[in-house]
Amino acid sequence: MKSTVKTAGIKSRKHDTPKLSRMHLAALATLAMPLALHAETTPDPQKLPEVTIEGARTSDFQIKKSANEKFTAPLLDTPKSVTVITSEVISQTGAVSLTDALRTVPGITIGAGEGGNPVGDNLFIRGYNAQSDTYIDGIRDSGSQSREIFALEQIEVVKGPNSAYGGRSSAGGGINLVSKTPKAENFFNGSVGAGSSEYRRVTADINRIINDDVAVRLNVMGHDAHVAGRNEVNGNRWGVAPSIAFGMNSNTKVNLGYYHMESDELPDTGIPFNNPFSTGANVAKNGDGTPISVPRDTFYGLVNRDFRKTQSDIGTVDLRHEFANGMVFRNVTRYGQTDNDYVWTQPDDSKGNTMLYGTVWRRANTRVTSTDSLANATSLTGSFVAAGIKHSYTGGVEISREETDRSSYIFTPGTNNPLTGTTTCPTSGAATLYNCTTTVNPNPFDPWAYTASVSPARTNVVSNTRSAYVFDTVEFTPKWLLNVGLRWDDFRTTMNVPAYVLSGVTTQAQRAEVDADFTNYQAGLVYKPSTNSSVYVSYGTSSTPPGNDGGDGLDAISTTVQNLAPQDSKNYELGTKWEVLPGGRLSLSGALFKSEMNNARVTAPDGTTQNVGKKTMKGVELGVSGNITKEWQVFGGYTYLDGKVANNGFVNTGTTAAPVYAPSPYNGNVFPTTPKNSASLWTSYAVIPGLVVGGGVNYVSKVYANINNTKFAPGYSRFDAMASYEVNKHIALQLNVQNLGDKTYFDRVSSPHYAGVGAGRSATLTANFKY
Repeated sequence: MKSTVKTAGIKSRKHDTPKLSRMHLAALATLAMPLALHAETTPDPQKLPEVTIEGARTSDFQIKKSANEKFTAPLLDTPKSVTVITSEVISQTGAVSLTDALRTVPGITIGAGEGGNPVGDNLFIRGYNAQSDTYIDGIRDSGSQSREIFALEQIEVVKGPNSAYGGRSSAGGGINLVSKTPKAENFFNGSVGAGSSEYRRVTADINRIINDDVAVRLNVMGHDAHVAGRNEVNGNRWGVAPSIAFGMNSNTKVNLGYYHMESDELPDTGIPFNNPFSTGANVAKNGDGTPISVPRDTFYGLVNRDFRKTQSDIGTVDLRHEFANGMVFRNVTRYGQTDNDYVWTQPDDSKGNTMLYGTVWRRANTRVTSTDSLANATSLTGSFVAAGIKHSYTGGVEISREETDRSSYIFTPGTNNPLTGTTTCPTSGAATLYNCTTTVNPNPFDPWAYTASVSPARTNVVSNTRSAYVFDTVEFTPKWLLNVGLRWDDFRTTMNVPAYVLSGVTTQAQRAEVDADFTNYQAGLVYKPSTNSSVYVSYGTSSTPPGNDGGDGLDAISTTVQNLAPQDSKNYELGTKWEVLPGGRLSLSGALFKSEMNNARVTAPDGTTQNVGKKTMKGVELGVSGNITKEWQVFGGYTYLDGKVANNGFVNTGTTAAPVYAPSPYNGNVFPTTPKNSASLWTSYAVIPGLVVGGGVNYVSKVYANINNTKFAPGYSRFDAMASYEVNKHIALQLNVQNLGDKTYFDRVSSPHYAGVGAGRSATLTANFKY
């Protein structure tokens, strides 16, 4: 491996992403101009008949049928909680990343990076870690990354056990990203935006018909911005996503797509907690467990050291053939590679420095990782009538291989305090080699100068999966339907750490292996009081085997957990869905649910990990999307989550020689990363033709950062606003103001050491072009 020496920061070994200047952004914008001008000035060839789905959409805020073919009924008749974030919602709210868009859906918490948890899209759904449950067009998207939205048509959030749909999965749910693909029409959509905190963004979306059967589409994006209220934190990224479709006017269609995105940023450090002491002389100095009270722009990182560079490349071949009887055969092959390299300062409070000395240890979390994945999915979808009963079905097989290589950076000298030889920081400054800094007014430009190289300790994880599934919606009568699904998975993952020498010490090779097969199922009975409504009761299961993350997350394979069984969960749900007002233009939904995990992994008193824990989650969900009137659109919901650690195992309250076992003191505690109450609402109104005003609110109650329930981020409400004006049929201007009240809040809480700081007030003005 290549080592890099730098005294004013560290250079990634994989790829260097130059910072996007105004010239770069302008170049990305002009990249699309020849096609755009051609679309505007050249007469169209014969226009292909537009492909539509009956009843698929009634408003820009409402989708009536999932893009996922595993849903064999319209969303109204699907016995599961599903939220679809449309492109219009994404556009109006000013979202520019996946996490931005997901803030409009209550019940989802954005997690923070940690030592074993990479910086990236760390999602928790209904209190369960869903970091590995993101899919692109139904196929798992592996590797830690921060995802963009410039090439997405919509985002589908499925809540509840996800294993029947996706295989190894969490009990909380999953995210399906629906890609933009070529259409049977010529168009050019673009945007140029500028704003506070040095915000600059350009996008272009061009679709062209080549002939009767071929169309192409190109999406490009350039983005550069600082984070409002966090002066040093910034990032830039660019991406391109071309695709081409063959056979658009025939029974056999082939879509070829490619996605590339690179980012370069200075990652945020967050704010450490007021560390609470449970016993001893320091209890008098106890903190209250909330983030420490410092100005919002306080940054504990090192500008001359910290960085994060990512790169994603995904290629897809999607083949579809429609038979004369309406049955559809589909085969999708996808190859992807993601890189995630960083050195990121975590303000670690675990040693009590903040409360004891008014200092912070600059813990250097590092990662050098690359994930390659290859997947193939084959399915048959159709419907038939047998004995007077209609069946709408899909069935298929999936195979995949994921390989992750992971290492880290090492520094000479190390990152401990040289005065103590540990992470304890009674003092700070040059004498500590700037590894310790002050709690108040830390200097992010401290002259930190080290030699850095990639560690010889390298972890390689290979995961192979084989799956088969079938789903069927059985329509006994127009009022009674039964939705059933069954999936079998064979999951094998292997970890290898070759022997290596570091500082003259030889570490022996390690190997761990998980070989698990599991079957999951779901069943839901649907009663339709009317054609525009449904009431359902459903049951589903989920399996989370050791090594679920494929070697790049919290649920890593190790020698400690390799012999454990998959964690199994089951979910009960009672819900109702209604499409009201003329044309069913407004969708309403509500659900009561309960999930149980009876073999959760816990640490036993002897230090081993065992499947003896129990977790329970009870909750309520409400949702709304669509049009109240022709001019008035709404999108939002409310989620109540009552998550309990019912059984966290036992602890030894005696001695090693004379152990005394007692129930864990954490039994009955609240799930970490789980707000009891969360709600969001986005609404917009067309005041006059061409002028739309909108606003939104996000509310999240208190969130605990640890299972001890001693550290937490307070609840908050954030308000946003938007106004757009259509200058003419081709140009519209849109103003977004995020965090209107400039509220200081903490929106990323999953580490017990620090909380992520939400962005301050920002404003952006975007010119949207449409031809």
